[in-house]
Amino acid sequence: MNGIGGVILECPQPRPEPRMVTARPEPLLRPYVAGYAGLRVDAARPLSGRAVATCAVTIFLDFTVSVRLITTTERPRRVQASHVTGPHDRPVLFEQHSHHRGMAVALTPPGAYALFGVPMRELSNTTVDLADLLGRRAEHLTERLHAAPDWATRFALLDRLLPAWFRAGPQAAPAVLRAWRLLRRSGGAVSVAALAEEVGVTRRYLEMRFAEQIGLPPKTTARLLRFERSARLLTAFPGPPPARIAGMCGYADQAHLTREFRRLAGRTPTGLRAEHAAATTYR
Repeated sequence: MNGIGGVILECPQPRPEPRMVTARPEPLLRPYVAGYAGLRVDAARPLSGRAVATCAVTIFLDFTVSVRLITTTERPRRVQASHVTGPHDRPVLFEQHSHHRGMAVALTPPGAYALFGVPMRELSNTTVDLADLLGRRAEHLTERLHAAPDWATRFALLDRLLPAWFRAGPQAAPAVLRAWRLLRRSGGAVSVAALAEEVGVTRRYLEMRFAEQIGLPPKTTARLLRFERSARLLTAFPGPPPARIAGMCGYADQAHLTREFRRLAGRTPTGLRAEHAAATTYR
C-alpha cells in the first residue's frame, strides 16, 4: 500500500471523500502490518469483485454494518460488519450488497499470529468475524475509529493502539520468522530444502510450524510471494512486459506466468494490468 501525500488547497465546494485512502504504519509496526486503507463503497446495486490470492491477513472494520457475500471456499458466506479474511491460495470472490464505509488493515502472517493468538491454519482460505478473534476489543476499536474526524487521525490511532496488542500475543518461533523474512526478501525464490538448511531446522519442523504460525505450507508461501512480486512489477508504471517479468521472478516462461496468474488471480497478467490501471484512474 502507498503512503499519503500532497497538499489540500482551499476551494469553495466541499471536497468529495475519496473511495480509498492508503497509508503505511509506523516503522516499528511494519513487521506486523503491511498497510492501512480507508474505504468507501457506494453500492446502489450489488457490486462484485475478485481479490487475488495472498499470504496477507486482512481485517475489515465496518462503520456502516454493510452486507457482503464472500467466497473463499466452495460455499459463499454472508458477512455483516467487521471480519477477517485469512491467507488464501486461490482468488476470493466478493459481492457488496449495500453502502460501505470502513477500514482495512493488512497484517503479515506473523502479525496476525501475534494479534489473534490462534493457529494460523484456522484462518487459511476462510473468513471469520472479527469479534470471534478479538472479543469486545473489536467493537471498541471500530467505534473509536468511526468517531475519529478523518482518515489521518484513524491511521494514527491504529499506530498507537496496535503495538501493545502485538506484544501481548504469541510470537512466531525464531526459525519461522527468519524463514519468512528470507522468503519475502527473495520474492519466494528459495526452495524449502534450502530454507530449512539456512535456518537450521528440519524440513518437517518448518512445514509444521509454518502451518501453525504462517497459515500455509512453506512451498505455497513461496509460490504466493513469487506471484505477489510479479504482480507488483506488472502493475508498476511503466512496468516491464510479462515475458521479462517471468524471467525476473523465476517462472519457466511467459506461459508459466500466465498459468499462475489464472490460478492465483483469476485473470491473465495483461488482464490484471488493465484492471489495475482502470481502478487507479477511477479512484
